[in-house]
Amino acid sequence: MNNKAMLRAGLLALACAYSAVPAAATAAAAAATPPAADWGKDLQTWRDARATKLSAPEGWMSLTGLEPIAPGRNPFGGADDNPIHLKGQVPAHLGVLEREGSTVKLLPPPGGFPAELQVDGKPAQAQTLHADDEPQPTRLTAGTLVFFVIHRSDRYILRVKDAQAPTRTGFQHLNWYAPDPAFRVKAKWTPYVPQKILSIASIIGTEDKSPVPGVAEFTIGGQSYKLEPIIEEPGDTVLFYILRDSTSPKTSYGAGRFLYSEFPDHGLDQPGEVWLDFNRLQNPPCAYTPYATCPLPPRQNWLKVALPVGEKKYHEGAEAVAER
Repeated sequence: MNNKAMLRAGLLALACAYSAVPAAATAAAAAATPPAADWGKDLQTWRDARATKLSAPEGWMSLTGLEPIAPGRNPFGGADDNPIHLKGQVPAHLGVLEREGSTVKLLPPPGGFPAELQVDGKPAQAQTLHADDEPQPTRLTAGTLVFFVIHRSDRYILRVKDAQAPTRTGFQHLNWYAPDPAFRVKAKWTPYVPQKILSIASIIGTEDKSPVPGVAEFTIGGQSYKLEPIIEEPGDTVLFYILRDSTSPKTSYGAGRFLYSEFPDHGLDQPGEVWLDFNRLQNPPCAYTPYATCPLPPRQNWLKVALPVGEKKYHEGAEAVAER
């Protein structure tokens, strides 16, 4: 979700990147935020691990389908007459997904389940399927395909992965700006007590409500900017920032990028400081596949400043996903 990512940005790319940020800002930020001695090594290790994860057999590069599960019966399989048509080498009729309200059941097709279909590693049998927002999501497999139910807002969707997807087998590398420690900044953390609840829109038109524990305020080029992170999943120990800056859509992905940080030094509910390393800005999954359900940056996280660090556009073809 294999070739490892390589550092592709040369001196020319670095010079272009700097043109969007005042030189004084770069110098001031670098002086204020000296990186650890092994910062560059840690960053490269993180980049390599990211490429490995994205291109793993069940990584984001393997997605081949995002099929709505309508109320009622939804036969699925490799045959064209299925409402849910699966790409790849699979039997013509694998089964039926029957949805009633928030319950999705797996039922056999005429003639019974084919031997190729397994559920959590066992031969398929009629049962209720658990979606990805439940403690133990149900995992179905057939040949090189892996598929499972995901729940987004009021929608239930069958997500399909294929280890032989061309997007995965053809993966070569990610594209990166040159590292720049000037964009590792210390931000002031102001908690929201109580936490705010923010509606986050997605690229497929759904909305989810997420807790916003506070706001991080930082300075670049003498100007102050703010970002509101969310808690992505209950129990998470990192903050999740969904943002867009002025490199988008010219050299970075059009829909924005993601950033994670550790919790502030005094916790979420106390004033404090938090480090933001924009060199770890990463593309959302939608940059690589049209079958992802990425959240979009809330308007308050649209920054009027260039952040020419982190991940660049993956390829021009994927930009169409952001513009649809």
